[in-house]
Amino acid sequence: MPTALQSETDEALAAKAAGGCRASFAALVEKHYDRIHRLAWRWSGSREAAEDIAQNVCVKLGRAIRSYRGDAAFTTWLHRIAYTTTLDHLRGTQRMIAWEPSEIVRLIDDRHGTTAEDAVIGQEIWDAVRELPPQQRDAVLLVYAEDISHADAAALMDCSEKTVSWHIHEAKKKLRILLKAVG
Repeated sequence: MPTALQSETDEALAAKAAGGCRASFAALVEKHYDRIHRLAWRWSGSREAAEDIAQNVCVKLGRAIRSYRGDAAFTTWLHRIAYTTTLDHLRGTQRMIAWEPSEIVRLIDDRHGTTAEDAVIGQEIWDAVRELPPQQRDAVLLVYAEDISHADAAALMDCSEKTVSWHIHEAKKKLRILLKAVG
């Protein structure tokens, strides 16, 4: 049975959290933690790094919640915090860690119900995505892995929607070349 806080909108919870309501802040974190962790895991390729990043996002959210003005949807604002925190972490480690094959199989099986052979292909694709230049990689991961619109990806990447589309177009060309070399 949902609690009163769980039935409130993100924006209402954020407003209450900004006013100091710890229960509202906790409800926001609980509601969005899996999404934050998933984004961090896709970018880093490591459960350990994803957990560190997700924790850092929650800390930053706690510090920044008072500055949420509601100009954008709360999820867009939160994605921006998660995205920049993840990129900061990756820059700090100077590399992106390869996914464990068992994690790839589980991720693809859980989301698409595919076979282990498809999982290997999926791993090759995600490995190739991580070889792309940073902006192309980010555009592909935001639009295809996080399933957000080009407009929302543009807001997160601080560029125009046309630029996101161009990055994806260029990424597709490079991925065709990278994947032909693998296959």
